[in-house]
Amino acid sequence: MGDTVNPVRDIYSISRLNREVRALLEGSFPPVWIQGEISNLARPASGHVYFTLKDADSQVRCVMFRNRNQYLRFKPANGDEILARVTVSLYEGRGEFQLVVESMDPAGDGALQRAFEELKQRLAKAGLFNEDHKKALPDFPVRIGVITSPTGAAIRDILSILRRRYPLAQVIIYPVPVQGEGAAEQISRTVSIADERKECDVLILARGGGSLEDLRAFNEEILAHAIYQCRVPLVSGIGHEIDFTIADFVADRRAATPSAAAELVSPDQQQIAHTIRARQDRIMRFIKQALLLVNHKLLILEKRLPHPARQLQSVSQRLDEYSLRKFHSIQLLNERKQTQLLELTNRVNNLNPAHRLKNLSEKSVFLQQRLHQAISHSLYNAHTQVTNLAHTLDTVSPLATLARGYAIVTDMENKTVIQESGQLKAGESIITRFSKGRIKSTVDTILDDKKFSQ
Repeated sequence: MGDTVNPVRDIYSISRLNREVRALLEGSFPPVWIQGEISNLARPASGHVYFTLKDADSQVRCVMFRNRNQYLRFKPANGDEILARVTVSLYEGRGEFQLVVESMDPAGDGALQRAFEELKQRLAKAGLFNEDHKKALPDFPVRIGVITSPTGAAIRDILSILRRRYPLAQVIIYPVPVQGEGAAEQISRTVSIADERKECDVLILARGGGSLEDLRAFNEEILAHAIYQCRVPLVSGIGHEIDFTIADFVADRRAATPSAAAELVSPDQQQIAHTIRARQDRIMRFIKQALLLVNHKLLILEKRLPHPARQLQSVSQRLDEYSLRKFHSIQLLNERKQTQLLELTNRVNNLNPAHRLKNLSEKSVFLQQRLHQAISHSLYNAHTQVTNLAHTLDTVSPLATLARGYAIVTDMENKTVIQESGQLKAGESIITRFSKGRIKSTVDTILDDKKFSQ
């Protein structure tokens, strides 16, 4: 017979076996709810809780680690009937099957917890928790509505925070019972009424902390649909930070506490004031830079534009030159006419006939009259032209504007022309130029055009 080949054996160690069994258990079972009675309860110094959970026929070892048991709403004891949410596992050190408890409540609260989880899953599938349906909160609400008990601590905390952070907002309180028979229906009806009135920019649905039974009204389906259909943005602030209700999942925003809800809907007036001051500083810097640029441009234009006094001197000089030229022209014409008159007189004297003398004398008188008329007409035309030019010059002259009652105001320090009251401050010195004379004065008050016109 030939040699027999021994197959290679895969030999497990205890540790490996326990580890793989644990992985198999934890990977095969999702978290489940289990109900039973506590026995063999132990609380070592580590902070973990160890106990056995049993029913009439069986029992299983359980552990609740410290990071989970700190959220317990009650102190478990032997003999308590509880409802626990657990994951199936194996303690590798001893190879013992055990349950790792995530949360637990007394059996009565457990029924509420099961109902809560079932409703939560059903509403999530129906789309009531979808983020795309949630509305954004207004940045600066004018009116804030608060739906809560009018006598609870929640309303006092909310009003205190709103007065401190945002006293400009008006607060409208919609009083409702926050627990007890019919509370969910009344809260739902109030949410619908506040939505129909449209008198608020944002709503806060709030109450203080309590047990699962105390928060039962906020875990009802009727309230979930009322919040979902509300068109006004709604913030929930129910219970404490660890409390979650169905209303929290449907609301547009969830706050950990009623006080946190008030902070969520109200801007901080101190932060607003800081932002306004920062923007005001930026605007003032921009205005100063713009004024510097305008002043620079004015200086450039002032250098390019001739001074009105120099323009007046130039026009006046041209008028004098024109007047002298006209005067010389008239003088030459007069001399020429006088020469002609002298020649005619000589011719008359040379001929000396009486009638000729008479005719020539009359003609001389007539010519002399025409000469005087021509001279007068020429002088009148020249005077009229000079007058028109002077009137034109006076029209464009700044001095004429001053003569009509206007004045030119300049800054005493840097000699710049003041065009609007915003360039001045109370207490600054100014120079005011009139048609005749100047005065120095000090600004007392800057008046607003609108108030002054009234």
